[in-house]
Amino acid sequence: MDLLKPVLFSGTAYLFILLSALLSSCGKEEDARPALDDGISTVVYDLPGDTEASMGQAVDGKQRRPFYTFLFRLRDQRQIWIKNAADSAQWLKSADWDLAFTDEYNSGLYLNNAHFEHNPGYQGAAISTAVVLVKEAYENVHSAPSDEVFANSTVNKIGWASSEISNGWFQYSLNTHIMQALPNRTYVLRLPDGKYAKLQLINAYKGNPQTVTNMNWPAPYFTFRYFVQQDGSRNLRGEK
Repeated sequence: MDLLKPVLFSGTAYLFILLSALLSSCGKEEDARPALDDGISTVVYDLPGDTEASMGQAVDGKQRRPFYTFLFRLRDQRQIWIKNAADSAQWLKSADWDLAFTDEYNSGLYLNNAHFEHNPGYQGAAISTAVVLVKEAYENVHSAPSDEVFANSTVNKIGWASSEISNGWFQYSLNTHIMQALPNRTYVLRLPDGKYAKLQLINAYKGNPQTVTNMNWPAPYFTFRYFVQQDGSRNLRGEK
């Protein structure tokens, strides 16, 4: 797998080509940002993805090329770009990152994992990681599941939800060509360092608008939140 070339969602390449018009320039609509800070979680607003790439024509300073993958480290919010073979050699097989944002508009996420062959961390150092999808509101997820549940999880990639039973975090409308995060999808993670965490992916549009109606709204700018239990237990409730 060429990690500098994002993997297309099977049978949906044409959908993401349409996204180039959606994500190529700034929209002017504004919307109130919902309150996300619960006093426990780390909230990341408007983390920029590869905003210089385009799937369509090279317009507004964008380049028509594959989107660069970037890695994200939960402990210090470090963003690490993978733009060439040297970057790949330095980072991908290490356990020193948690999430990889890949594919078109960086919309497909992987937890660092050495065992899944399509994972950016394949054959690397992250040998005990796993993801479980819990179809509950983030604030209602209070504990990590058992090792057996993690072992039986089929979540390898978090991306486009092509059906109701999909593990994905967003839907894409053929009518509006807009991405929309799905409600009640919380991802419980067993991290490379063995700690447990929960993750909610909230938005891919700048400003975290509650509603996107403008196809030119700037993206990808990710808003998400997560909580890592530092004591190593499965308690994801934390202390306020």
